Amino acid sequence: MLENVSIGRYYKADSILHRTDPRVKTILYIVYLVAIFMIKSTPALAALAATVILQAVMAKIKPRVLWETIKPLLPIAILILVINILTIRQGNHIFAWKAIIITDYGITRAILMAIRIIFLIVSTSILLTLTTTPLKLCDALEKLFAPLNYIKVPVHDMAMMMSIALRFIPTLLEETDKIMKAQISRGADYDTGSFINRIKGYVTVLIPLFVSSFKRAEDLATAMDARCYSGGAGRTKLHPLKITKTDILVGLFLTLLAALNVVIDLSLR
Repeated sequence: MLENVSIGRYYKADSILHRTDPRVKTILYIVYLVAIFMIKSTPALAALAATVILQAVMAKIKPRVLWETIKPLLPIAILILVINILTIRQGNHIFAWKAIIITDYGITRAILMAIRIIFLIVSTSILLTLTTTPLKLCDALEKLFAPLNYIKVPVHDMAMMMSIALRFIPTLLEETDKIMKAQISRGADYDTGSFINRIKGYVTVLIPLFVSSFKRAEDLATAMDARCYSGGAGRTKLHPLKITKTDILVGLFLTLLAALNVVIDLSLR
């Protein structure tokens, strides 16, 4: 069921994006986050789609992997689509019945928001989780936010928590799949019945999953304590991060593409 989900998983490949410094990719993620939510016109969205496809080609990521990344989050995009359609009242009325009013502007904005969410998921996966190991991502965040140490912000601990959270997403998905299969073998049914009954059925998955997660967290804490883990003070790196000329060129190239997409959008308004 969930064995093909690739959220949070590292996709091993020998590509230019895999070799790019994770600090550069983290900054690029922020750049594309801003660009995606600035773009509003259809031609600019098409240009952004081409840019995201180019990122996938640079990372040598197969379309199947991208689809497996997007598929579990499609219900969220659909939910955002429906909420925007029902709440935006501006524009010409297409359908009106009691409190339900659907407008042409609402549909346009809803589709735009759903596309943005999908682009954001794909770009985040390509620039971060699929091409960067959790350890490198942790090191990158720690380096980028190192100045906050001067105001007593526990940067290393925060980066470590984020790294562990990313690392355990695939593990939790596998655990969920095992629990669902075990419950199905005992007669549980998650595919038939009313929507409410199916939601209630998932309680039989959530409770064991929470118990398993807390047990796993306790085991991890015990293992870190047994290895005398004491935070980031005085720790060294086996593979220190180094930004090369190629990393800078890749960062500038993808930043220019993001800026070009925004310029195309602004010129069409």
